Amino acid sequence: MAPYKPKNILITGAAGFIASHVANRLVRSHPEYNIIVLDKLDYCSNLKNLLPSHGSPNFKFVKGDIGSADLVNFLLITESINTIMHFAAQTHVDNSFGNSFEFTKNNIYGTHVLLEACKVTGQITRFIHVSTDEVYGETDEDAVVGNHEASQLLPTNPYSATKAGAEMLVMAYGRSYGLPVITTRGNNVYGPNQFPEKLIPKFILLAMRGQTLPIHGDGSNVRSYLYCEDVAEAFEVILHKGEVGHVYNIGTKKERSVLDVARDVCKLFSLDPEAAIKFVENRPFNDQRYFLDDRKLENLGWTPRTQWEDGLKKTMEWYTRNPDWWGDVSGALLPHPRMLMMAGIEGHLHGSEEIKAMVFKASKAVVSNDTSGSSPNNSLKFLIYGKTGWIGGLLGKICEKQGIAYEYGKGRLEECSQLVLDIQNVKPTHVFNAAGVTGRPNVDWCESHKPETIRTNVVGTLTLADVCKQHGLLMINYATGCIFEYDADHPEGSGIGFKEEDKPNFTGSFYSKTKAMVEELLKEYENVCTLRVRMPISSDLGNPRNFITKISRYNKVVNIPNSMTVLDELLPISVEMAKRNCRGIWNFTNPGVISHNEILEMYKAYINPGFEWTNFTLEEQAKVIVAPRSNNEMDASKLKAEFPELLSIKDSLIKYVFEPNKNSTTGGEAK
Repeated sequence: MAPYKPKNILITGAAGFIASHVANRLVRSHPEYNIIVLDKLDYCSNLKNLLPSHGSPNFKFVKGDIGSADLVNFLLITESINTIMHFAAQTHVDNSFGNSFEFTKNNIYGTHVLLEACKVTGQITRFIHVSTDEVYGETDEDAVVGNHEASQLLPTNPYSATKAGAEMLVMAYGRSYGLPVITTRGNNVYGPNQFPEKLIPKFILLAMRGQTLPIHGDGSNVRSYLYCEDVAEAFEVILHKGEVGHVYNIGTKKERSVLDVARDVCKLFSLDPEAAIKFVENRPFNDQRYFLDDRKLENLGWTPRTQWEDGLKKTMEWYTRNPDWWGDVSGALLPHPRMLMMAGIEGHLHGSEEIKAMVFKASKAVVSNDTSGSSPNNSLKFLIYGKTGWIGGLLGKICEKQGIAYEYGKGRLEECSQLVLDIQNVKPTHVFNAAGVTGRPNVDWCESHKPETIRTNVVGTLTLADVCKQHGLLMINYATGCIFEYDADHPEGSGIGFKEEDKPNFTGSFYSKTKAMVEELLKEYENVCTLRVRMPISSDLGNPRNFITKISRYNKVVNIPNSMTVLDELLPISVEMAKRNCRGIWNFTNPGVISHNEILEMYKAYINPGFEWTNFTLEEQAKVIVAPRSNNEMDASKLKAEFPELLSIKDSLIKYVFEPNKNSTTGGEAK
């Protein structure tokens, strides 16, 4: 049989571990193929994994979710895709015990969307579905022959169950619609670029940090391990020589217990296993053994090349050279991690123009995924809370401008039944929470109205998040960055900003206390996107809530640099974040800081040449306010990575606020 020759290949989940090695190999080895890679950049994805391919004329990166039917159809048609290699999936068993619904959504629904798009477009000549050896379930400890491709599927955990379910869909589309499908089931893979929730990179990073290596149960569980480059070669062989309708095991008969792996890692780092290894509680139903019969793939001409000792050493050397590849992975290094809803690694760029270019390409690609000629916003409907508030009012105007259907919530946030009724009546695709108590006219009000502040800022916000979770809705929550203050690790003027993962350190006002409290609790809701707004500014200089308007009307101002939010630029970005299904915590400020005096100098230059002001110290300010105010710099690099076009605070103020209002008033007060 002549080898299969693809032309335009779509690789899903390509910024992940195995798929990135496959993508890089095909880009490098087959310049005649066009490789289009799709990844939503979930927590275990990293654009840096694709750096070897960046700049190649036959490589294109698209940021997007396989669950978006419009995007998938658009890509298949516009890129003339004839081959799909489907790697995208949630894969970590520990996480599947924490949130199994995400596994169903990604692994089954996402696969179904892809299959349906293939059926509709009718142009796919190969669909390679990547599954796992775990679908076979536990192999008997004394079995001499491994599971062959026709063995019964007996999954034992939510992860493997969703992969088995996806396989059933693939098989059904092959039989019912003649889709040319091939399925692979592989042993464990290890090597460079793997997210450290998995055993081998976790042990290596812990050993590098001088921490103990946690082993579930007694460590007798047995696994087979394949080096990533060998597996990439296996997929290359299956792509060209695999037979439609067949399943191929990608495996090795060489097995190792978890305890053996830990001891081998200890040996590489010259550690005493007795001291370095720690036994911890086992996870639910931890399969004792997976064992594959790999003869079918061997008959196609593939066998693993890399010896265990060589592969492990190369992996250790890579992590030693790249200790910060993934940023802060402390949560993944726990004995029983729950990392499911962390943001993907687009950030940690540190000046890499190659990565930034790929992110920019992704941003553009996601926006233009509509093939019908109609607005891509027609399918959206927003439910907004905070109609009478500043941000809530502006959101409505943005929706009108963009042609997005929206309604304001009628229920009180703390009344669960009223929120459920809103959702049933409106049937939104997304919920925006711009409601909250900030004080009348300022945060000092909260000091004497604590129950009211708690009721709205804490109880109400949590109730809305919970109702949204029950209805499968993403909630965009406008929070505050006024939960930090300059400290020894973040000195004023240092340029070192507070990051999303930093713990709040400012409790000077009751308002800030409630906001810090609810933010900490919202971390438990994976359906929430928290946006930390600071000292909001808009082009409406007549609005008394506008930070510029406020300080231009004060008799005296303090002069401290702060991070701030230009709403004219950032609120439309928050709408785009909803479309992109962004989650977790985001510092929602323009990059950089600006002081009160710098703002007033710009106000004088652009708006009122005769404007004058005086300064006073924090000590003097404290005498005229009830509660202290938060002053800080926030690190906006995560937001900048997602939206590379985001302007610095000074440039944004000029473009969105001062230029449009130039010489709009001659008085000492903004009109």
